[in-house]
Amino acid sequence: MTPAEIQTVVIGALTRIAPEVPPASIQPGVPLREQFDLDSVDFLNFMVALHERLGIEVPEADYAQVATVDRAVAYLAAKLAARAAAASGGTTMVGTERGR
Repeated sequence: MTPAEIQTVVIGALTRIAPEVPPASIQPGVPLREQFDLDSVDFLNFMVALHERLGIEVPEADYAQVATVDRAVAYLAAKLAARAAAASGGTTMVGTERGR
């Protein structure tokens, strides 16, 4: 996915949990919780929506890394790239305990 596609997913997830948020009003560099008064449940639902759409689980320890749209896009792009690299790397466990 391109960063623009990821940004579309992030904004879509945000507007899904906060439908009163007009997408054009989202400031990519400003923390989402500050912009839209998201509580912890809203933010958790945002994380769940991203996971459902992208298959990337964001651990609670990484929540600060997805606090803005820009940071979320960068974080998710890195995770998607790492997943793609691992999938195309063709690493196998043949000859190890797991591969037997």
